[in-house]
Amino acid sequence: MCRPAVGAGSVFGLVSGLLIALCLLCPVSVRATEKPDEPLLAFSARIVGDDARSRVVVDFDDKPEFSVHYVASPERIVIDLPATAFGFPAEDLAARGLFKDIRYGTMGEGSARIVLTAQRPVKLVSAEVQKNEDRGFRLVLDAEITTKEKFAELVRTQSWKSSELKQSADIEGLPDGAMSKDGVFTIAIDAGHGGIDAGASGAVTKTPEKDITLAFAKILVEKLNKQTGIRAFLTRSNDSFLSLSERVVLARQGKADLFISLHADTLGQKNIRGSTVYTLSDTASDKMAAALAARENLSDQLAGYSIEVPQPEIADILLDLTRRETQAFSISLANRVVKSFEGQIGLINNPHRFAGFQVLRAPDIPSILLELGFLSNEGDEKLLLSEEWRDKLTSLLVDAVLKYRGETVAGGG
Repeated sequence: MCRPAVGAGSVFGLVSGLLIALCLLCPVSVRATEKPDEPLLAFSARIVGDDARSRVVVDFDDKPEFSVHYVASPERIVIDLPATAFGFPAEDLAARGLFKDIRYGTMGEGSARIVLTAQRPVKLVSAEVQKNEDRGFRLVLDAEITTKEKFAELVRTQSWKSSELKQSADIEGLPDGAMSKDGVFTIAIDAGHGGIDAGASGAVTKTPEKDITLAFAKILVEKLNKQTGIRAFLTRSNDSFLSLSERVVLARQGKADLFISLHADTLGQKNIRGSTVYTLSDTASDKMAAALAARENLSDQLAGYSIEVPQPEIADILLDLTRRETQAFSISLANRVVKSFEGQIGLINNPHRFAGFQVLRAPDIPSILLELGFLSNEGDEKLLLSEEWRDKLTSLLVDAVLKYRGETVAGGG
């Protein structure tokens, strides 16, 4: 629960001295206020985002100086400010998204502080002051998930400046075009479900979907990495839970040129079997596709995560659905997979379908969701557990990716 404070004691209690000592080791100055002797007024604030990426915005009546620090145990981002009066309602900066607690208040006669306590290791990919059109300036902080190791490095080095933050966003943010500029064709392989979210289960063996998708994903990554000029990686390599948005962010951080999510669902009609390839669309191709997308999109809620629709200012970052070129690439990949499977792997009728899958919403990455088969069908279940069939299907997928890559490079994408 967010507990906004009105003074240093209520904000940090007995640990404030330790926080100050840690943060003063390597302060990073980003902007300078034009009126250092007068306290700033923070008159408005807002936070948007989810458990993978969040944006915090605070409006000031004048241009603020600020510095950014990282503190561990628990993971926190500390924003030091000059003397500031916080004049916005507490609920405007209530904890949500990446952050489980947000506190702010006066640190001393000439300073103030905002502390963002994270749900998990986190980093800023951008931090800057922007001029408002009507009044004052706004401090904009964009944070996203990171690994424990990278967070520990941030705490240890404490050396980020605003220019370095922007460079990091360029490096680990949106890839440009159909293939990364490094010349290596990179593919994110996403094993559906995991951890507390077991997914579907086999009709006979009760094998959980999460185990089947991970087994396929590991083999597929191994085969792709044997190809010249290709790098493949897993969004999850073990039985761990990832939210849908985390999968998208991890693909983007890995500079993926393709995103392939693997699944094996169940249906009420046990006679339906075969593979299906899905691409993203706000309008589903049919009732079955719509129902499947609805079930897959419940993954976060089933694992105890709340799904919140991002506000427009962050939706431009996370859910950019306007790029027709990316959609065209996704459809091209789906068609390649279908052609590779035809005559070799059983396909359902109309094997390329589309619906509003949250996991396919990477803004600049062509993405498909592959239903390997249906665990509700005994025949498909047997194949899904067969090492021979697993080897055959993954080899055909590699072939489809290679042909797609060849077409994309030849076409200048």
